[in-house]
Amino acid sequence: MIDLEIPLGKRTRTYRFFEMLPAILSYGALVLLIVLSLVSPLLAAVYLMLIIVTLLVKAVGIAYHTIGGRNNLERAQKIDWRERLNDFENPQQSYKRHLKSRSKAFGMQNHIDNLRLAAADPDAFPKPSELYNLVIIAAYNESYEIIGPTIQSILATTYNKKRLIVALAYEERGGDGIQKTAERLRTEFADKFVDFVLVKHPRDLPNEVVGKGGNITYAGKYMQQWLDKKGIAYKHVLVTTLDSDNHPHAVYFDYAMYEFVVHEDRKHLSFQPISLFLNNIWDVPALMRVVATGNSFWNIISSMRPHALRNFASHSQPMEALVEMDFWSTRTIVEDGHQYWRSYFYFNGNYDVIPLYIPIYQDAVLDSTYWKTLKAQFIQLRRWAYGASDVPYVATRVLSRQRNVPFFAGFSRLLRLIDGHLTLASVSILVAVGGWVPLFINNQAYRDVVAHQLPDMISNIQRIALIGLFITVFLSFKMLPPRPERYKRVRNIGMVAQWLLMPISAVVYSAGSALYSQGRLFLGKYLTKFDVTNKETYVSVSAQRAKVAQKKKA
Repeated sequence: MIDLEIPLGKRTRTYRFFEMLPAILSYGALVLLIVLSLVSPLLAAVYLMLIIVTLLVKAVGIAYHTIGGRNNLERAQKIDWRERLNDFENPQQSYKRHLKSRSKAFGMQNHIDNLRLAAADPDAFPKPSELYNLVIIAAYNESYEIIGPTIQSILATTYNKKRLIVALAYEERGGDGIQKTAERLRTEFADKFVDFVLVKHPRDLPNEVVGKGGNITYAGKYMQQWLDKKGIAYKHVLVTTLDSDNHPHAVYFDYAMYEFVVHEDRKHLSFQPISLFLNNIWDVPALMRVVATGNSFWNIISSMRPHALRNFASHSQPMEALVEMDFWSTRTIVEDGHQYWRSYFYFNGNYDVIPLYIPIYQDAVLDSTYWKTLKAQFIQLRRWAYGASDVPYVATRVLSRQRNVPFFAGFSRLLRLIDGHLTLASVSILVAVGGWVPLFINNQAYRDVVAHQLPDMISNIQRIALIGLFITVFLSFKMLPPRPERYKRVRNIGMVAQWLLMPISAVVYSAGSALYSQGRLFLGKYLTKFDVTNKETYVSVSAQRAKVAQKKKA
């Protein structure tokens, strides 16, 4: 079997070089501007303009994909996916019925084509009544107020609950609180699904970093034994992993299972919904709203680029594939994105991520105080940015003589991976302050027309880029959940004014967290602990603030 594991302990020289590469490129891009400014302000200006023009071209594509992705998201939510899924119980009859229909609903022609194929070869397409959705909810020490609504949202979906299995995977290190919460949840929901299983992940298992990957892998192996006892075939089970605050859209499981059914090569696929950080968007501070909304839109954009789509946060994958590849990695704190590469190399490059244009709603970062929230947001983003740790994993396999994937396909993926982390870490800083660097450190720049005009040129280009920001602001309002009654209409003004904080979000949070994580990799100071983002609710935060106020009065 191919070695899928990330090395523990000492790395080879080649592996260490590629661990250092993201930081070399990202910090190097910043240092290069300074060096060029000292040597020749004109060269510095040309260098910066090339970056900005490239960014502008990307911005046009981003605006286009934002609008297209938002339209797909809106249309997909209106479809009765349960009805479409049930059509495959009798595809021959359903195909004949739909041929007479003239419906122009989203994806209807594709649905008819799928039914035609299933009618011609019924054995290649499983019947929905044979299949199960297994949901693994990862929890650490979250309260009932966080996990309870997540399970309620699963219960509220349109999917047949007699084919829905729920496993709550919680951590022993979470303490007595999560144990009591888990037992309370089982008592409340035990009879609502095929089964509601509690799986406690022991602390300090060998060859594991402290993280979600070890937790859900332990739960996956436990549920493998559960399926064996029930006599349920792995190939009939689609596994979805959720965080404790994730609320799947009402049609999510029907939609995911529909895509599972219609793709014949289903074992080599995973299914990626769109994560929207909107559950508590009205309650979090303005800067966190900007970060959360930006991340939501990036997930929408990613859904429009299937060739570059990667696993992120919650996603679904066949149990048959998970068992074969020993589930998720237990050696990384970014097991979601790493699962793409793990699957890609295990299946010799025969692996794809299918976009699902349906949301899974998640919480934006909210802690008990404003300053704790600011810190928690940075910690969450630095964990995501630690996905740069996949660069050596991919590079050493693609550039090896023993590679098991096509070279050009693997190499293009490696370049996109590196480019993504380089862009995240350096471009926003270069755009924000790069135009002034030649003027500040080289007096000759004032005599160079191009270098002297550089700040104005960048400013003009940024004005053009504001078109994309206006699109984002407009669409973000359309996506917002209803304003809670506790907030007056004046809160809407803040939802617009918050976008003035976007430069801070881009430089301090996005670029800062990326530079931090890449710097850790460069120094070999690995992140070996999944720092769980504290999830508070408006009610819990208000209660804590009231206690603090009472203490001050006393």
